[in-house]
Amino acid sequence: MARTVGIGNQDFETVRREGYFYIDKTGFIREWWESGDSVTLIVRPRRFGKTLNMSMMEQVFP
Repeated sequence: MARTVGIGNQDFETVRREGYFYIDKTGFIREWWESGDSVTLIVRPRRFGKTLNMSMMEQVFP
C-alpha cells in the first residue's frame, strides 16, 4: 500500500487520521522531557518539521 506524503501539513492529528507517511519522531519527546531544561530553543531550517513536531507534542501533552 502506497502512502501519501503530507507535504505542508502541520497538524499531527490530521497526519495520523489521514494515514500520511510520517517519520516517527516521538523519540524527540523522550529526549526533550528527560533533558529537564526549563527552556528549549529548536532551531532548524525552513520546512524542517518544527511546527509538526510542536503539534505532535500538543497531542502527547494536551
